[in-house]
Amino acid sequence: MQRILQNKSGSLGSLAVLCAIAVITGCSQTTKDITGKAIAETPSNKEMTKGELANANFKDKLSGKALLSELKKGGHVIYIRHTTTERDYADQVKADVNNCSTQRVLSEKGWKQAKAIGEGFRKYSIPVGEVISSQFCRAWKTADLAFGRYEKNGDLNFPKAEDYTPEQVAQMKALVNPMLIAVPPKGKNTAIVGHDDIFEAATGIYPDPQGMAYIVKPNGKSFELIANLLPNEWAKLGDN
Repeated sequence: MQRILQNKSGSLGSLAVLCAIAVITGCSQTTKDITGKAIAETPSNKEMTKGELANANFKDKLSGKALLSELKKGGHVIYIRHTTTERDYADQVKADVNNCSTQRVLSEKGWKQAKAIGEGFRKYSIPVGEVISSQFCRAWKTADLAFGRYEKNGDLNFPKAEDYTPEQVAQMKALVNPMLIAVPPKGKNTAIVGHDDIFEAATGIYPDPQGMAYIVKPNGKSFELIANLLPNEWAKLGDN
């Protein structure tokens, strides 16, 4: 995750002390968008970026058995953010995609989440054709644990930057968009296992928490977002 908010990992108590000390000059916190640009805060969006707000406010168009019925027909792209890692920080500047020891890796929770996703697909016989992942270990390992196979694609990788320029955001969108609009073979769904900022660049939605999946309906020219699911929700699709 690139856009780490100033008070997410810090102490609220310490922040209050600093605010009291700096009362004359004022004390404010900065919320940033995907490019690192500050955006105005209101009581409803404090501590959240535009992408995080879009994720929080997203409304499913289909859910439960209705969503399951459509997924079983195929024709969808399922974009899954890799499952939980041991730590959450921007490793892409120095990470070697061919060396997992230089990267964030899945935690035990992340392993269980990835397996739970796969169990849901198998439980309901949701058909999957291509399984595409980024070259980062946490992505292809999620794909492997969930589906038992994957094809790495560098177009799903991050740019090597801490804060993205508008040009880098546009590049991420240009690279992932063809995958999101591509219609899968008849009767199949395409699974993509990637990262938060890549999806946000294409949709404006920051997929949170780790393991979040968005169901995409492509038509070859554009796409529609249908629903989102957490790892433990896949096995419950047929319950309601």
